[in-house]
Amino acid sequence: MSGGTFVGMPAFPAAAREAVGDTTLRANLRHATHTIRDKRARAVAELSDWDRLREAGKRIKDHTLRHLDRYLVQLEESVQRAGGTVHWAADADEANRIVAELVKATGETEVVKVKSMATQEIGLNEALEAEGIRAYETDLAELIVQLGRDRPSHILVPAIHRNRGEIRDIFREEMAGWGRPAPDGLTDTPAELAEAARLHLREKFLRAKVGISGANFMVAETGTMVVVESEGNGRMCLTLPETLISVVGIEKIVPTWRDLEVFLQTLPRSSTAERMNPYTSMWTGTTDSETADGPGTFHLVLLDNGRTDTLADEVGRQALRCIRCSACLNVCPVYERAGGHAYGSVYPGPIGAILSPQLRGTGSEIDASLPYASSLCGACYEVCPVAIDIPEVLVHLRERVVQGGEATRGGNRVTLKPAKGHAAERAAMRAAGLAFARPGALRAGQRLASRTRRLHPRTLPGPGRAWSATRDLPKVPAEPFRDWWQRTRGGSGGGSTEGSDQ
Repeated sequence: MSGGTFVGMPAFPAAAREAVGDTTLRANLRHATHTIRDKRARAVAELSDWDRLREAGKRIKDHTLRHLDRYLVQLEESVQRAGGTVHWAADADEANRIVAELVKATGETEVVKVKSMATQEIGLNEALEAEGIRAYETDLAELIVQLGRDRPSHILVPAIHRNRGEIRDIFREEMAGWGRPAPDGLTDTPAELAEAARLHLREKFLRAKVGISGANFMVAETGTMVVVESEGNGRMCLTLPETLISVVGIEKIVPTWRDLEVFLQTLPRSSTAERMNPYTSMWTGTTDSETADGPGTFHLVLLDNGRTDTLADEVGRQALRCIRCSACLNVCPVYERAGGHAYGSVYPGPIGAILSPQLRGTGSEIDASLPYASSLCGACYEVCPVAIDIPEVLVHLRERVVQGGEATRGGNRVTLKPAKGHAAERAAMRAAGLAFARPGALRAGQRLASRTRRLHPRTLPGPGRAWSATRDLPKVPAEPFRDWWQRTRGGSGGGSTEGSDQ
């Protein structure tokens, strides 16, 4: 992975076409997404004030983003007051360098990790490996992905594309190379798979001196980090190691504890369909006692990596409200069929289709294709707990891709050329505009199309072939509507449209 992009991945249309042909993948995705979204709908229905909580979350996030500079400074002061150290990283390379240097300063060559989208975004595991440091994922799904030399395909359930039989085979074949081997005779029952992972990870928890985490939220007024999870592995990584390094995107901040209350209601119901997370871990700074839980040394790495550039876009900035619940993935018809790998990013699904092109720019083939990875049905907006209008941002980004222009990435101004492949579309739109502006020409064209309908091809030629490859071309009627109306209604008081400009 490089710069948050999966190296070697084609643009979304090609990747999705291959994924759709994988019947096992589609079955795994269909079962998992339908199960999660049905449970979520029941959990949300329990709250009579869900709409008000959703609006409150949106307003808190928007307020925080408008005053992000002030709250980040307040957060830094609070963390330092509690005994922690704050580092600022402008991009992925700087963040990886900071973390590697902090780990090497401890003399350790192994770290345990809490599931973290930010560290996946910057490719931290690969960067640490290049420095001779081995990172062990401790979330069950992330462990499956790591052992299988795979890539995450879902924000909440990274191994959603795997079934139990595949997981059993991965454990049997790969666990021994990373530590404690899988038990003899391991089956694919969930209890046995979970126990195999628990035994494998326990020795790593007890041995590790350095932990690396992300954070779901950061509270500016106290400098508190918050991680919500379902397995307890996060609690182990946050309490046992002597040194804790947290890499967190700057948008994860909330001003006060009272603000946090809103998201601790909406996040679990939107993500795991639970009333509250089984484990909600919070820590502020460091601990002085060797017998107390928590790290003796705490470092917070605040990650930009395109976020301030995204903040400058008045339409696109709403993507920074995202609390990584994954509800949009579970209702998206495109994600359900194509899976997460087709998006070429650690952020798949509808939120990835608007977040990745903003964080990375639309200069690459992958990122230029992502805003089109949607049917614009709006289901993602309906379930978003912070009311991100994803369809609006998708259309906004499509306009950017088609028109090109200039964008700023990491302080460098990049000129974006108009997207290839859209010349025919623009020509067709210009021709349609000319025809609709001239009723006589439009009427003549309609009649000509009707009279030659038997000669029409079933697919479009040239660049249009991609569109008609997955759609049926509409049949031209035997008679234009204007002629039908004149023939059937023209003399009965209905009036005639002949010669009308309407």
